[in-house]
Amino acid sequence: MNNEVFVIDKNGRKIAVQVPIKTYEKLVADSEELDEIKEYTKAKGHKGNAITFEQAFNEIEEVI
Repeated sequence: MNNEVFVIDKNGRKIAVQVPIKTYEKLVADSEELDEIKEYTKAKGHKGNAITFEQAFNEIEEVI
């Protein structure tokens, strides 16, 4: 990332950074992917009985 623009306060301290929108979008996508990986890993470690997608969908529909 070579296109950063820093926002500084009156004391010259960096308090924020501006990045190109493409970089921002990639950072958001990467962050979301990492969250999904964490949730997958957490679910994979859960000891429980698996159910089919259809059954899960039906149970969700009953609640809504």
